[in-house]
Amino acid sequence: MPTGFHLLIAAQFASALADNALLIVIIARLLELNLPAWWAPMLKFGFTISYVVLAPFVGPLADALPKARLMAWMNGIKLLGVFGLALGLHPFAAFAIVGFGAAAYAPAKYGLVTELVGPQRLVMANGWLEVSVVCAALFGTVLGGLLVSPWLLGLSGLNTAQQWLQGLAWLTPSRLAPSIGLLILVYGLAAALNLGVPASGARYPSSRSLHPRCLCRDFWKANRKLWADADGGLSLAVTTLFWGVGATLQFAVLRWAADVLHLPLSQSAYLQAAVALGVIAGAAIAGRWVPLHAAKRMLAFGVLLGLLIPAVASAGSLLLAIPLLVLIGAVGGLMVVPLNALLQHRGYSLLSAGRSIAVQGFNENASVLAMLAAYAGLLALDVSIVTVMWGFGLSIALAIAGLMWREARSMPEAAGPITH
Repeated sequence: MPTGFHLLIAAQFASALADNALLIVIIARLLELNLPAWWAPMLKFGFTISYVVLAPFVGPLADALPKARLMAWMNGIKLLGVFGLALGLHPFAAFAIVGFGAAAYAPAKYGLVTELVGPQRLVMANGWLEVSVVCAALFGTVLGGLLVSPWLLGLSGLNTAQQWLQGLAWLTPSRLAPSIGLLILVYGLAAALNLGVPASGARYPSSRSLHPRCLCRDFWKANRKLWADADGGLSLAVTTLFWGVGATLQFAVLRWAADVLHLPLSQSAYLQAAVALGVIAGAAIAGRWVPLHAAKRMLAFGVLLGLLIPAVASAGSLLLAIPLLVLIGAVGGLMVVPLNALLQHRGYSLLSAGRSIAVQGFNENASVLAMLAAYAGLLALDVSIVTVMWGFGLSIALAIAGLMWREARSMPEAAGPITH
C-alpha cells in the first residue's frame, strides 16, 4: 500500500473507536437522566441527519481541501460535541454535533483511499478500511461498555477523579465525567494522526459556483448520474439497504438483549462485538479473495443476512445468539466490502472522489434516518423487539432478492467486465 495509507487507517480507527464508545456512554447518560427509551435510536438519528443535510456541500469541500487536514479539523468538531456533553448539553444535541463533524469526515476519508490506490487494489484497500471500521466498532463498543460498567465506575481512583471533575464549576455533575474525559483524549489522538497523513496530490476542477443553490443542483445531477449507472445504481442500492438495517440492528440488539436475555447495558453492548468480529472475518475474506469484477456475485449473502436476523430474534440463549450474530457479521462483510468497492470505483470514474462519496453518504444515511425513525416509532407503539427484528430481517432479504432478480434480467444487456 502507498505511503500514508496505514497512518490513515490508524487515524480512522481512533476516530471511529471514540464514536462507538461515545454512543454507549451517551446512552448511559440518557439512563442517568431518566429519559424515555425511544431517545436511544433518536441519538443515531441526530448523528446521521448531518450526512443528509450537508451532502451537497461536503463533497466539494473534501475535493477542495487537503483531505487529511480536513479530517483533523472534523475531529475538532467532534471534540466540541463531547465538551458540550461534559458541560450539560442534552445528549441528543451533543451527539448531533459529533455527527456534524463525521459528515464531512466520511467523504474525505473514503475519497483519500480512492485517490491513494488504483482500481486493482481498491477491494483490498476497502477490506483494510472496513476491517478498521469494524474493529473500531468492536473495541469501541467494548470500551463503551467498560466506561459505563459498575466495576470501573466503582474504582477508588476513578471516584477520586470523578469528585475532582465534579468540583469544577463549569462541569455538569455526572458519574460519567471521567469516561467523557477519556474520550476527549482519544479524539485528540485521532486528530494528531490525521495531521501526519500526506496529501495524495489529486486535484479537481473547482466548482462553477459555491452558491448553495448551485451546489445543490450539481449534487442532484451527480446523484441521478450514479443511480442511472448499471453497476453504480446496483451497488448504491445494496449499500443503502445494508447500512440502514445495520444502524437499526445496532440498537435492536441492545434492546433485544435487555428484553429477552435480561442483560444490563454494560453487558448488552458486548453482543455488538460478536457482529463486529464476524464483519472483520467477512471483510478480510472479501478483501483477499473477491476481485472487483466479481463483486455482484456477493449479493446472495445479502439474502442470507436478512434471514439470519429473525433467527437471532428467536434465539433464547446467549449460546445460540452469539454464533448467529457472528455469522450475520460475516455474511454482511462478504457482501458489502466488494459492492462498496464497486460503488467507489464507479463513482470515482463518473464523478470525483469527494462528490461520489457524498452521494453515497446521502443515500445510505437517508436510509439510516428512515429505518431508525420507523424503529423508534415501533418502540413508541410498544411493538415487541422480536416482531421488529423479524420485520427488518425479512424486508432486507426480500429487497436483496429483488435486486438479484433485476440484475439477472439485465444480464444479456449488461456490459463486459470492468476495464477502467
